[in-house]
Amino acid sequence: MTALVAVHPMVSPWGRFGLYSFYIDAPEPAIVDTGIASSPAEGMVPALKAIGRRIEDVRWILLTHGHIDHIGGAYALWELTGRRAQVVIHEADAPLLRSRRAHVDEFLSGRAQYLDDPDGEGNLTAATNTVISGEMEPTLVVRGGETISLGGDVSVSVHSIPGHTRGSVAYVLDGQNDVFVGDAVQVHGAANGFPGFVDPAGYRSSLQYLRDEIRPRRLYLGHPYRRADGSPYGVELDAGQAREALQASLDIEARVNSAACGCLAAGLQDTDSPYSPFARVAEDLGYAGNPALEPSPFFTTLHGYRTTMDHLTEDEEISTHG
Repeated sequence: MTALVAVHPMVSPWGRFGLYSFYIDAPEPAIVDTGIASSPAEGMVPALKAIGRRIEDVRWILLTHGHIDHIGGAYALWELTGRRAQVVIHEADAPLLRSRRAHVDEFLSGRAQYLDDPDGEGNLTAATNTVISGEMEPTLVVRGGETISLGGDVSVSVHSIPGHTRGSVAYVLDGQNDVFVGDAVQVHGAANGFPGFVDPAGYRSSLQYLRDEIRPRRLYLGHPYRRADGSPYGVELDAGQAREALQASLDIEARVNSAACGCLAAGLQDTDSPYSPFARVAEDLGYAGNPALEPSPFFTTLHGYRTTMDHLTEDEEISTHG
């Protein structure tokens, strides 16, 4: 690659969040992540027009993971490209692109167990119908290890980085080491002030891999994640900021891990606390955020540790009795 390929962040609003997508100005232009149903028309079209580009010319839609604020606009964007763009997602998160119901089922099997919200299923069903522009089959399902040509001598390599979701991936612009990770680097979380991930061990190893092996020149984040004092990073981090955010994410995970393991070892207790049955974790960490505020990363993450511990216990029983 003889010259650096330009990357343009694009933002569209959604409630408390700014949803960020990224335009890669390659011979076959790509957009990383798509926001929600309204994002392509209301956010991307004017942003591209401002830099003299057209959404009709986009040829790749690269999805970092399957959450609704990243894949919700995929169908709408695909339509705006005349259905010519190739849509890419990891196989583990592909069901979330294919089916709105998959998002509801994921909610019910995880954080819904801890939320006193009888309307939760109905509210999320309504939300998926509103913010996901359409169910669709991806053009390319990846596992990690693939290289995607964006035309000319521009390519991106695909790296599996499970943790935030099981199908999270990083897209690396080869030759310039610009890295797009979606929500895979949480630091202290976004608006809710708590890091969100479903697979603690995967999250930890993915952060280490990004820090030690990928070593981004620039790191592009899906939201402005926050430092310990609540101040946000931007969504475009230079090499020094990327190292800082990756190390801080590892340090925070270690603290959450210690608190979660202590709570689980002592036995979960149902109480009147809004953090029940993980009130001890909130106390140990000094966390005072609202655990019911969707997408509820507190319960998502703690359920991940609980599931891990349950699997370890099952494996020990199999080893003992098998």
